[in-house]
Amino acid sequence: MQTYIRLFLMVLFGAMVTRLTAQEKGVNWIVIDGDTIDSKTMDPVLVSAGMNEEGRKAYQRLKKRVKRVMPYAKMAAYKMRVMEDNLALKKSRKDRKRYVKECEESLKQMYMGQLKDLSIDDGKILMKLIHRETGKTTWEIMKNYRGGAEAFFWQAFGAVYGHDMKVEFDPVTDFQIENIIRIEKLE
Repeated sequence: MQTYIRLFLMVLFGAMVTRLTAQEKGVNWIVIDGDTIDSKTMDPVLVSAGMNEEGRKAYQRLKKRVKRVMPYAKMAAYKMRVMEDNLALKKSRKDRKRYVKECEESLKQMYMGQLKDLSIDDGKILMKLIHRETGKTTWEIMKNYRGGAEAFFWQAFGAVYGHDMKVEFDPVTDFQIENIIRIEKLE
């Protein structure tokens, strides 16, 4: 009998301590039909129907692609910001043109070998992520720095392989990419 009394007192004491510490931490309580319920705010959760095996594999491939190309998109956005800042300091058109050419050559030397190893689908994801990071499509970037004729040429060349340089990142339609970035903490 003493064991039951001790157990009851321990449970009662534990409940009192828990209630006191919860009140000290500022936990919200809601009373519904006489029942007191602990109320907490949670981060948003993506709820979707269960995936079949094919959908799961497609998601894993997308996840792998996003993780592979996100560093390139981040670097492109950073380099573009630096280049914009430096171009603002250049006075003549000739100096700006020369600077853009130098930047292009240095980027080719640093990244061309790695970018050649990307697949066509990796390139499609990369173009979306570049738009996400910079706010500009790859078409706009190419047109601003290399001219409309060269942008048109590369758009036509990319169309042969199923690319569209005018593709934009839309968080609603590209929710899986956005979700992968958030879950994997790629930002």
